[in-house]
Formats: sequence, C-alpha cells, structure tokens
Amino acid sequence: MDEKNYVNYHILISHSPSNLNRDDMNMQKTAVFGGIKRTRISSQSLKRSMRHSDYYKNNIGMPSDRTRQLGKLTAKYVEALKDKYGENLVKSVMSLISGESEIKENTQSGAVAAWTISEVEQYCQLYQQLQEQFPNEKEFGKEWKNATDKKKLLDDKTKVKLFREALQNGQDIALSGRMATSGIMTIVDASLAVAHAITTHTVDTDIDWFTAVDDLNQETGETGSAHLDTTEFSSGVFYRYASLNLRQLQENLGDVDREQALDIASHVLHMLATVVPSAKQNAFAAFNLADFALVSFSDQPISLANAFENPVKARGNGFMEPSINALLDYHKTISSAYGLTDDKKALFSTKECNLETATNMGADLSKLKEWLKNNGN
Repeated sequence: MDEKNYVNYHILISHSPSNLNRDDMNMQKTAVFGGIKRTRISSQSLKRSMRHSDYYKNNIGMPSDRTRQLGKLTAKYVEALKDKYGENLVKSVMSLISGESEIKENTQSGAVAAWTISEVEQYCQLYQQLQEQFPNEKEFGKEWKNATDKKKLLDDKTKVKLFREALQNGQDIALSGRMATSGIMTIVDASLAVAHAITTHTVDTDIDWFTAVDDLNQETGETGSAHLDTTEFSSGVFYRYASLNLRQLQENLGDVDREQALDIASHVLHMLATVVPSAKQNAFAAFNLADFALVSFSDQPISLANAFENPVKARGNGFMEPSINALLDYHKTISSAYGLTDDKKALFSTKECNLETATNMGADLSKLKEWLKNNGN
C-alpha cells in the first residue's frame, strides 16, 4: 500500500477573553459560518506566530526574512557573508535574484518576498565558481547569464535541487511557499495549508472601556483620566485546521527523505497546539494551550470544519467537551461515508472523549508527536 501523503491536523484550543487578531478598524476578526457569527484568527496571523515563535527558533532554525526593504536586507547579508564573499559579489547576486538593476540603501521591491541567507549563499557560490572557470569578463557574463536564465534554471533539476536544499535553513518557505514575479528568485509551492481558525460556536463580543490615569494629576487633586479608549474582546473554543503535503515538502527541501519531512510534521503539530498570536497579550494574557488534537494520514486534505456548521451549544459544561464530541462524531461519519477507515489516526486530549475513531495518546502531546514522527506507528 502506498504511503499516505497528507497529514491532517485538527486542533481545539480554548482562548480566555482576548483580542488575538484585529482588522483595519481595530476590531476582532470574525466570520459567518452556518449563518452564525464566529470569532476568527487569520491563517496569516497563525503562520507568522509559528514562524517567529521560540519553539521554531529552538527546534527548526531562524525564520526567513520577509521584506520589501532590499537595501537593508542586502546590507544585512553583506555583513553576514563577509567572511566568505566580497561585498560587490553579494550585491550583484542580490540584484540578480530580485531583478533590481541596482540596490541602494533605500531600495524597495514592489512586494514583500521571503528570503533566506542560505539561498543567497548558494547563488554566491555559483557566481564564484563561474568566475574561477571563466576569468574572461565577457565569457563569464555569457556563462552567468546562461546559468541563471530563469527558464533554464527551472528546467535544470540539479540546480533546482541545490537551491531547494538551501531552503533547509529556511523551512518556513518550504512550508508556506513563495511567490516571485521578477529576477531569478524561484517560486516555491506551499506544502502547508492553514485554515483561518474559527470558534466552534456563536460568539457575542464585549467592549472594554479602558483608561490611562495620570499619577501626577492625581497627586495634585485633579480627577478623571488622561486617556479613554475601547477595545473589543471575546472568548471561545477555536478549531484550527492545517494540512501538510509531505511529498511537496520533501521536494521543496531538495528531495529529502520522508523521515525528515515527518520530523518537521511533528514540529508543526507542536506549534499548532501551543503557539498563540501576540496581539493584545499584555492586556489579556490569553496564553492558552490546546486541549485536543487529532492527527491523521490521508490521501487528500480533509477539513472537519463542517462538524461545527451547526454551532456547538454549551449546555452548562462549557464548549470544549461538546466541541470534541462533535469533531469526533463528524470524523467518524466522514470516514465511513468516504471509505477512509484505513487512514491512520491518533489523538491527544486532556478531556475524556470517544475513543472509537482513533488511537488515544492520552494527555501527552509528546506521544502524539512521536507517533507522527514514526509514520503513524
């Protein structure tokens, strides 16, 4: 039997009163699902929080640089690579990758792009090798142009593999992908799809009227506050869903083996269950961890969001337990309806729940991570 290519993550996490993701009006992001208003945390917010988390830095590496500030980025990479390559070489390579004829201190690109220094270093190495092979300036120019022609570059599997391998030091690009419209920067198809997290139930938002009191005014007997403002907040159980295309991840990293891809998959699970956006956290401190996670190996991405199309009701015992039950019931229904009973699946839960549809790892996330790393064994 062929190995299942997709890892599906289903996470339930309850956030205490908070405002974790806001829109352009400084209001909580929301969505209507099942005809009912839900609080929402955007996929962009979740992915950025994961990418910049301490866990990512400690277990995967430094995140990529996502910027349009080419001048500042070039200066950063010139400094970082100064022991290996000269300033002019690095600047030339940055110009070619970005498509800018010249990069100055204040040069900006048209859009934010994801960069990793290891990829730039790979181009610098190619540049230096060609310089050594073709000392004649005219011949070098011809060979460099030929070597970095975008179409030829993408057709050359050996070169593509080299630049994909460079993404092993920028794995968030291999996970989230990258668009590139100019220069020789390669397009990377995302291997990780992350849904906007929504509450499993309807939500009524509240308004917090807050003030800033001027202590010195108080000492002189003045009354009132120096500043008055409002912020919206709410609480609820959020369903987080993500799907990881293992073969795409392997390709993005230079055709690494499945074992390495599964190791990354286990880290993705940990971040989905533990990383929380930082917005307004100094005011609300909603640093909540997931109470439930269901992971499965499948032949395709399968969201279980429709378990909550009919919003969960609390019935006196909160939203988490009925949310877990709704998710497991729907998972069982979908598995039976579409013949997915041979999909490997396992769950982590801090609550008592129905164990008929998956192997239970109990209240120990590390066991579920190990199960995932071991290909569901």
